[in-house]
Amino acid sequence: MDINILIATFTTLFSVVNPFGAMPVFLTLTENDTAPERSRTALRACIYMVCIMAVSFFAGQYVLNFFGINIYHLRIAGGILLMRSAFDLLTPGANKSKVSDATVEDSKQKDDISFTPLAMPMLSGPGSIAVCIGLFTSRLSYSGVALTLVGFVLVACASFLILVSSLRLTRVMGRAGMTAMARVMGFLTLSIGVSFIATAIRALFMKG
Repeated sequence: MDINILIATFTTLFSVVNPFGAMPVFLTLTENDTAPERSRTALRACIYMVCIMAVSFFAGQYVLNFFGINIYHLRIAGGILLMRSAFDLLTPGANKSKVSDATVEDSKQKDDISFTPLAMPMLSGPGSIAVCIGLFTSRLSYSGVALTLVGFVLVACASFLILVSSLRLTRVMGRAGMTAMARVMGFLTLSIGVSFIATAIRALFMKG
């Protein structure tokens, strides 16, 4: 069923995007902003994120063909990348931010942080871009394409709600809650990475 495409797109991308992981940087960079300003920044970042995902989804195959890269090779590389990110989330004390401290400090001087570093690489980094490229297949129907794009929008909507509620969520969940959420997202991301690699290897063997 086509609706499964929507569900798979949302669940896969939401785990990889992990807006909970973006909350600390978002709060740091918007600490002097009012609530409406913070909401506008989050909205712009999520709109940029959808645009980046859509471009990756539609143009990714052409880029791969130009460089002669097989889609299954990309999925294996993307799976390894996702597994590495997942281990960072699962390992105590090794949960590294997607952006360096120097980048955060530089971003504090910027008037608009919605595109970078918030939309890229915090929300739509290499992992989510690889997933978006891997979602496109020649067998995908027009309704499947439309539902995939709806999945992108739903991920952006969920990310927006989490970012605008980040101050409240941080207070409610506390450090222990944030750590537990990071572990859950890390486990889901690890599972997606393993699935990417396993399905790509199986497809390569079947082709051979």
